[in-house]
Amino acid sequence: MRMPEPERREQGEQIIPLINIVFLLLIFFMLAGTLSAPDPFDIDPPEARQGLSADEPQEGLLSISAAGGLAFEGDAIAMEVLADTVRTRLREDEMLRLTLKADAGVRATFLLDVMDALRNAGADSVLLLTSPES
Repeated sequence: MRMPEPERREQGEQIIPLINIVFLLLIFFMLAGTLSAPDPFDIDPPEARQGLSADEPQEGLLSISAAGGLAFEGDAIAMEVLADTVRTRLREDEMLRLTLKADAGVRATFLLDVMDALRNAGADSVLLLTSPES
């Protein structure tokens, strides 16, 4: 007794399921992944028991490096123009949430100077980003 030969598929029919799987994986990773602009310089935030995560959006973000470098919304900025820049940005968007991401090695006096400049610019509140306590 002889068994019938299985049907032969064309080459294109064998690849279609693989293409479907790859396409679905591509869509999944595009939707699940988040892209954000890199920090202008390396920052190691201080640790805290409570607070916000250091992975926040860039809008209204003021970064301070250990060496005292400043960046507002990803652009390097001098301390002398910080208040004017923030004041202008707050006029454009009254609902702007200012967030401060400072390195753990920043001098406290410099951090207070920056916070004074933000207060002079009209900032009512500033969120401080920290790392979870290890």
